[in-house]
Amino acid sequence: MYTKRLTPWFYLIPALAILGFFLVYPSFHTLYLSFFGKRSHTFVGAGNYIYVFTNRVMLTAFRNNVLWVAVFTTVTVFLGLILAVLFDRVKYEVIVKSIIFMPMAISFVSASVIWKFVYAFKPGGTPQIGILNALLDTFHLPPVAWLIEKPWINNFCLVAVGVWVWTGFCMVVLSASYKSIPKQFLEAARIDGAGEWGVFWKVILPLLMPTVIVLATTMVVFVLKIFDIVYVMTNGNFGTEVIANRMYKEMFLFRNFGRSSAIAVVLLLLVLPVMLLNLRRFRREERR
Repeated sequence: MYTKRLTPWFYLIPALAILGFFLVYPSFHTLYLSFFGKRSHTFVGAGNYIYVFTNRVMLTAFRNNVLWVAVFTTVTVFLGLILAVLFDRVKYEVIVKSIIFMPMAISFVSASVIWKFVYAFKPGGTPQIGILNALLDTFHLPPVAWLIEKPWINNFCLVAVGVWVWTGFCMVVLSASYKSIPKQFLEAARIDGAGEWGVFWKVILPLLMPTVIVLATTMVVFVLKIFDIVYVMTNGNFGTEVIANRMYKEMFLFRNFGRSSAIAVVLLLLVLPVMLLNLRRFRREERR
């Protein structure tokens, strides 16, 4: 009797030990360090958190993360949904979707390097090596320093790189969900006189909504931790700073462990509610 009760724990204990050592312990240790100063010797209380929520650079990082969450999540999910529905009727669907999904096969660093060349800027009157400025030069328009001069345009340029990479992923997930919709539902709506637009809004979208919500929350979790694209393309300069990049700078450039830990804790608290929302939805779906 006791053997049957203890047997599951022999399988769980190694996994729990690894999880505790690599996830739980670092989380609590980071929380502990966030109440200490630069070298983790002096107790500063909530000083690091006051810095996080009052420093000008950190407020810029919060603003940019909000921009990333709003624009990136909306555009990737929307484009993924539209492409999933439209390309379902294309003869060469597999080839087209493979091309759109291809950016997911490369790292975010590689994607950032590629797009850095796309946005490359040279002063007016000199040959342009960036695609966008070369196009502007073709129409005799002045070149634009996409990643430098414009405090809002450069952020949207960075978001565009993330959209380019992740739209294919959203399309594949939504395409799989779309193909699971019984065709008789769509045919019945068309027989009743609904046009293609009506079928999309009244039948397809409501049936895909659970997938859309899960996908949107997944994109939110990812984009709250965005780091690679910003680090490679601007390193947070010119008003493009984000939370994760600032955490990296405080830790490895300024060697301020307390502030870096406080930023990490804030980032965890921002991500945690979205993750819990996803878990609740998964459990709700399992009960049905």
